[in-house]
Amino acid sequence: MPSRPALGRRYAVTALVLGLLGSLTSGVWAGARQPAAPHGHARTTHVPSAAGTGTPLAGYAIQSSAKVSDSPAAVSSPGYPARGWYPAGPRSTVLAALLADGVYADPFFSTNQQKIPRADFQVPWWYRSDFTVEDTARRTFLDFSGVISAADVYVDGRQVAKTAEVTGAYTHHELDITSLVRSGTNTVAFRIQPDDPDKDLTMGWIDWLQPPPDRNMGIVRDVLVRTGGPVALRDAHVVTRLAVPSLASADLTVKAQARNDTGSAVTAEVTGHIGATGFTRQVPLAAHETKTVTFSPADTPALHLTAPKVWWPAGMGGQPLYELDLTASVAGATSDTTHESFGIRDVQAPLDPDGARRYRINGRTLLIKGGGWSPDEFLRWDSRYVEDRLKYAVDLGLNTIRLEGHLEPDEFFDLADRYGILTLPGWECCDKWEGNVNGADEPGEPWTEADYPVAKASMAAEAARLRDHPSVISFLIGSDFAPDAKIEKAYLDALRAADWPDPVVSAASAKSSPRLGSSGMKMTGPYDWVPPGYWYAKREGGATGFNSETSAGPSIPTLDTLRRMLTPAELDTLWKDPAARQYHRSPSSVFGTLKIYDAALTGRYGAPTGLADYVRKAQLAQYENVRAQFEAYDRNATDASKPSTGVIHWMFDSGWTSLHWQLMDRYLDQGGAYFGAKKANEPLHIQYSYDNRSVVVVNHRPASATGLTARATLFDPDGTQRYDKTVTGLTVSGDGAHGTALTLPSSVGGLSSTYLLRLVLTGADGQEVSRNVYWLSTRPDTLDWSGTTWYYTPTTSYADLSGLASMAQVPVSATAATESSDGTSTTTVTLRNTGSGKTPALLADVHLVDARGEPVLPVRWSDNEVSLWPGESVTLTATYRTADLHGSAPRARVSGWNTPERTVPAA
Repeated sequence: MPSRPALGRRYAVTALVLGLLGSLTSGVWAGARQPAAPHGHARTTHVPSAAGTGTPLAGYAIQSSAKVSDSPAAVSSPGYPARGWYPAGPRSTVLAALLADGVYADPFFSTNQQKIPRADFQVPWWYRSDFTVEDTARRTFLDFSGVISAADVYVDGRQVAKTAEVTGAYTHHELDITSLVRSGTNTVAFRIQPDDPDKDLTMGWIDWLQPPPDRNMGIVRDVLVRTGGPVALRDAHVVTRLAVPSLASADLTVKAQARNDTGSAVTAEVTGHIGATGFTRQVPLAAHETKTVTFSPADTPALHLTAPKVWWPAGMGGQPLYELDLTASVAGATSDTTHESFGIRDVQAPLDPDGARRYRINGRTLLIKGGGWSPDEFLRWDSRYVEDRLKYAVDLGLNTIRLEGHLEPDEFFDLADRYGILTLPGWECCDKWEGNVNGADEPGEPWTEADYPVAKASMAAEAARLRDHPSVISFLIGSDFAPDAKIEKAYLDALRAADWPDPVVSAASAKSSPRLGSSGMKMTGPYDWVPPGYWYAKREGGATGFNSETSAGPSIPTLDTLRRMLTPAELDTLWKDPAARQYHRSPSSVFGTLKIYDAALTGRYGAPTGLADYVRKAQLAQYENVRAQFEAYDRNATDASKPSTGVIHWMFDSGWTSLHWQLMDRYLDQGGAYFGAKKANEPLHIQYSYDNRSVVVVNHRPASATGLTARATLFDPDGTQRYDKTVTGLTVSGDGAHGTALTLPSSVGGLSSTYLLRLVLTGADGQEVSRNVYWLSTRPDTLDWSGTTWYYTPTTSYADLSGLASMAQVPVSATAATESSDGTSTTTVTLRNTGSGKTPALLADVHLVDARGEPVLPVRWSDNEVSLWPGESVTLTATYRTADLHGSAPRARVSGWNTPERTVPAA
């Protein structure tokens, strides 16, 4: 291994990132364009007078400071004309606003993003917004985070904060502007400083994509105008203690800060409710005093719950949530209110005997299976788009999303709570967050004394924001490196002060910090292509321990998506020239080309004969590889020695139109990577082991499965059967347990060098519950472990899968019908192999398309990319929003490895 393997994927980003500016997505971004407003003016925000309200600013007018000669006092005063300014949404980077206003061509297509002048964003930009306040007798505050990278803040012509105070993407700020607001229109203005992730504790893109020219400068979370009375309620949260393993009871402790914002002593009555449980207390407060108000089972017995509603990850149980409402009243009048949702669950993550992090939820052990999250490159927030991706995670059988930096707004975690998706938030690598803090050769600049309070404030703010979300199961205070003692102490002090309830992990790599000790995780890659058998080796990135980020790298999208993101010339280069730099891969010199991937594709499947052939081979390669990654970790999860405890596929999605690190593409289209993961993570699943030829049944259901029958059959590509074995009476325990059904012989007489393995699992009722088809070779892939680098292990000889090219074309008939109700449509497609010979239809794919032939997305299939032997049929269902048909009738487009493409009506 090289001397710096822990850098994992990405130390090669530095100067290259600065020089290369990239492209993103074509099509209209659903959340980018704001409701109509006069050019240069944001909509005025009306702030109601009711105490306890927090009203987000509706949007901004923005302009480069290079084009504004007026004073800050003038710019931030009501009535300032702002002629020629651009409208921006309430959460918007500078570039996101300019794209929505049509200033630049679609940055997701081709290399358009390179044409955006970076110099435009190396000066501050003004954000200004107007708001009205009904009752100036109320106390009024500006409450915000999400400023990238820093800002001077002005209200009605007066400066209320300086950049030294408002700095860092995650720091939280509350500014008292009571004395400044007036009847009628008020104005808030932010002078946003340029961002540099190597110098600022903000957000960077590492080597995920070509970084945006504005480096995401702007305001990416809501700015709230809060109103209230003399006493404010802040920092409300609930600390839960669940009895484990009985789950028979839970103790709730409610905490909040009561703050007297006046110069006189007052007594506040703080009243709370959780469901039908109520509690109250009189809280005397001296002038400008803040007190912590606590309600616990010791003084409020009703906060000891019997038979609590327990929150579970998807597939393990339900996701019930509780609601906390608190009110502070002074002299009988409501002064402030607050509301929090929370869940009751217990998370533990001890190190196992081999030193690996092993998570337990509510006393039950689970294998963490997830993906790395990427927001939109321009940090544009679209709740529906995010929800669609999280629904895909559930559809794929994943249970976890890792957020390395880019910690999304509150709604993201609300959705994760609702869908039962665990989240692993943490700080990112390869920029200022890990800037030489351990003497490591990272791109970020070394910390100064000014950085420590910003880091601690960032940790405090995120801890307070995330602690009540049951979906959040840890915080990773380091990524490729663990923090040093000084930084670790700051983080841990902030977490403790916030009553952080979950395990804190020192790093996502195999690093240790002074107080937390070993991370229990590994970051050994790979990040580029390796063969499917790689995942079964208990070394490097193979299925042992907790691998925080890993995959076989490139993930070529479907042909539909490729045509949306690349020019004809670029499409030609894609399949013809492996050495060409691919702008839609990475700014990193390590990941700039597809040489490793293309060599494997040619070596295993044969040289591509055209773009369509390249893409169809890519889908097979991605299906088998992603499937093997998850299957290997599943199989090894209960091993007595060096078990696997977690795997995060790098990555789950991409923030732009990408050629690597994604299970689905930017448009939510699904190909081999998606359906390979979906197949591997079936609730009850039969699979093949590349290392020892065993056929294994894995049961992710809570209850045992009994009376199972497993059948394994080997075929030549032409369908000639060479081996067949059935095993009956199998029983497999639940919660991820597995059992070996049989082991295939090391050799079978007459078997061709490329062959097919069909596995079928039937239940006690005789119904098929899992089918899995592999394309294999009598000549294995050979790995050069001694040549392993931080990003891949070389393959010295490839498996021979070229025999698939000889498979006869097989007709697959299709009939389809659609039912619609309440805005949702379900299309049912029945496929049948109608071939007259013995050849199976390999990986038959169905795409739902509209009248123009464009994919209907997003869509959730019951199954897809299925393999059918002559006479076999299967019925698939697709669920989607009716509106995504754009008024046309649906059609089903059927294709496959050896299936001629055809499209049938599905109305």
